[in-house]
Amino acid sequence: MDVDLELGMNISCKELRVRLLHEFRLGHKTTEATRNICSTMSKDALFIRTAQHWFNWFKNDNFELDDLPRVGKPLEVDMDVLKQLAEEDPRLTTRCLAERLGCSHTTVETHLRELGKTWKYGVWIPHELSPLQLQHRVDAFMKLLTSHRNYQWLHNHITGDEKWVLHVNHTRKRQWLGAGQ
Repeated sequence: MDVDLELGMNISCKELRVRLLHEFRLGHKTTEATRNICSTMSKDALFIRTAQHWFNWFKNDNFELDDLPRVGKPLEVDMDVLKQLAEEDPRLTTRCLAERLGCSHTTVETHLRELGKTWKYGVWIPHELSPLQLQHRVDAFMKLLTSHRNYQWLHNHITGDEKWVLHVNHTRKRQWLGAGQ
């Protein structure tokens, strides 16, 4: 991570820590070290709490200036394995995929979006009928109405008891699909 300075200079966090170590070895206090670094670079180059944190490290004889690996679930995922899992079973949730890959579900979601996958319903059901479909329904109704004028076919199809009405509730599940699928 680079710190942008008003002077147009870029300084890395490691370089900033080297300057803090130099101030520590000179025997300066944290406030004095922060003031010295901010006066030579920029007003917001370093905060006092950051200097206190690093001075505590230096007091404990820890002079490692690089960022150490952090605990927690990794942010990196093998993209090939993730893509293969998502294509094998696109209905797997991010939590299931994260469990298999050993990372967080937000990391999986971020990488799936990088792969161009979106969380959609797999079956497309039209909500509006086209004019042609509407005309076909009207034609079928008119045909039924005119062909069975004398026969009371409508009474045979409609019942008064609701328990005999068949209700089919199709459940749709979401899945990870690529663009245009």
